[in-house]
Amino acid sequence: MLTAARGSALQDLLFAHGVEFPCGGRGRCKGCRIRVIAGSLGITDEDRQRLAHSELGEGWRLGCQARVEGDLKLELAQWETPILSDDSIFGFKPKKGLGIAIDLGTTTIVAQLLDLWTGNVLGVRSALNAQARHGADIMSRVEFATSAQGRQRLQQLVREQIRNIVVELLSEVASTITGGGGRLSSIVVVGNTVMHHLFCGIDIEPLSHFPFEPVSSGLQILRTSDLGWSIPGDSSLHFLPCLGGFVGSDVLAGILACKLQERDSLAVLIDLGTNGEIVIGNRERLLCASTAAGPAFEGARISMGMRAAYGAISRVHLEAGQLRCHVLGDIPPRGICGSGLVDAAAVALDLHLIKTNGRLAQGDSLLLSSPVSLNQWDIRELQLAKGAIAAGVEILLNQLAADKGDVKQVFLAGAFGNYINYVSASRIGLLDFAPEIVTPAGNTALLGAKLALFDLDEHDGAYPQVLAKTQHFSLKEDPHFHEVFVEKMGFPER
Repeated sequence: MLTAARGSALQDLLFAHGVEFPCGGRGRCKGCRIRVIAGSLGITDEDRQRLAHSELGEGWRLGCQARVEGDLKLELAQWETPILSDDSIFGFKPKKGLGIAIDLGTTTIVAQLLDLWTGNVLGVRSALNAQARHGADIMSRVEFATSAQGRQRLQQLVREQIRNIVVELLSEVASTITGGGGRLSSIVVVGNTVMHHLFCGIDIEPLSHFPFEPVSSGLQILRTSDLGWSIPGDSSLHFLPCLGGFVGSDVLAGILACKLQERDSLAVLIDLGTNGEIVIGNRERLLCASTAAGPAFEGARISMGMRAAYGAISRVHLEAGQLRCHVLGDIPPRGICGSGLVDAAAVALDLHLIKTNGRLAQGDSLLLSSPVSLNQWDIRELQLAKGAIAAGVEILLNQLAADKGDVKQVFLAGAFGNYINYVSASRIGLLDFAPEIVTPAGNTALLGAKLALFDLDEHDGAYPQVLAKTQHFSLKEDPHFHEVFVEKMGFPER
């Protein structure tokens, strides 16, 4: 039971309870659909533009455009997103005090409070990034930030949210830790380039247009007093530096977590998100790049796509010559998430329901499990996403005068990397590596931030050494990128 003042925006009420607004509440998509079970909501112009007449008749509305005018009973077309934390064991040099590591993601924020003497995690907090009400993906956030007062609003939202998280974590252990060991020593924050700029107050306008190069991407050190946070001890907050372009400090943290900078053989780190980041190298040299994969791996821009939550088809396999689907929560399917999409394409290729050029072989849709199906546009979105990643990997390997046979380990960062079937990913040409060398790496951003808490020396620490070895490469500068991208969009033969 939720309570709201008459005339208030339904978007504000629903966002506080985990409902996302992919286009930032601008009425441009259908990602926030709600259905009126009891009560009434007027039909807006945006509703008429985005929803079919039959949907309107069934009570569907755009949640971002509605206002509460009376009692309502609603059905939501999405669920809260699970957030990936980290429980890795790692080596460290003990130091006094407490530390907080924060993974500031575009969609979610995860923070862990550590005892820096023992390395024990004393508390965990996670939440949907409050900025997401102004756009779910990076470029929607950038668009809002370049509007009047947009940047200040986004900065205020995320700073207040992280302050609240820090206060909650410290309050949780205040009664159990006393003396100098209970003082907050430092905070380390990592995030992509846009999050880095928005939190630190750096002009984001250059990231909104070609050539998409940041004004500043270096280490930012702030005091909690500078941020207006009333926290005893006036601790330091380190927002780690970005690696270049749209490759942020979350990827720097990922390199630390996977120890790419210490490896003799060639290794690959891939974060399969809307802005796919790729790092390839070893102790001699690291090369990184970002590629606009689009949100297909997160279930967005797919006709019945959703995040990996209850009701999502998360796995598809072949059984007795038929498609068989696994649904999260063991309930009737409501949509399909990224891992299910990759599986579905792989199985459909083996059944010759999808051609190698991506065209559907029979009709204009592919039924998975009623009522969930894929259409031609969905397959094209997957091709664009996997083509961008595969092309980026090949071009970086070429820049290093290497090929896939030289790679001995592939790390997949983030939640999607944790759930994807590597055989399916290989079948569709997303990962052109033997499945046995591909490893789910979990939340490498959070693990790397924790490692940095113990090694914040700006000159001799681990992350400055990574920076010295890492070169950012802009894929758009490669004259063959478009050619390779088009080639990688196709699906490989069996």
